[in-house]
Amino acid sequence: MNQAAQTYWNEYWGNQEKPQSVSAWHFGASPDYLAGLVAEGIKTATCSGHIFYELENEPLPTTEDYNIILNSEDKPVVITKTVEVMITPMNKVSEEFAIAEGEGDRTYRYWWEAHEEFFRNELISIEREFSEDMLLVCERFEVIHVNDEQPVES
Repeated sequence: MNQAAQTYWNEYWGNQEKPQSVSAWHFGASPDYLAGLVAEGIKTATCSGHIFYELENEPLPTTEDYNIILNSEDKPVVITKTVEVMITPMNKVSEEFAIAEGEGDRTYRYWWEAHEEFFRNELISIEREFSEDMLLVCERFEVIHVNDEQPVES
């Protein structure tokens, strides 16, 4: 976690006991736009390919996790708390979940096309092939705090 995120985290909690499970990161595609959607409460879900957790030997998210969402300049925009984690094949993701991701025109079709393109490109870069039933780690989260000092675009 960078210094700006650490300071934001510490200032938010003040003298209260801080949760232990926190990470700071930005969305891979369009970090400013997506952080803005989160800050506005439009984006309440996200997903990633399960294979990337395996390859990077990263633990899967849990409902104990807090996240500091960063913008493209690695400055903190918002704190979220993960409230649900599901592992599901991409072709079984519900329309409701896809819409909760809040992107584009907020349709399942948009979600599918954008995610298929994103995952195809990411998998090609690691010499893997896309499959419609690839496992996704689907997360729902709630906004805990918006950093008023970081203007966002959406």
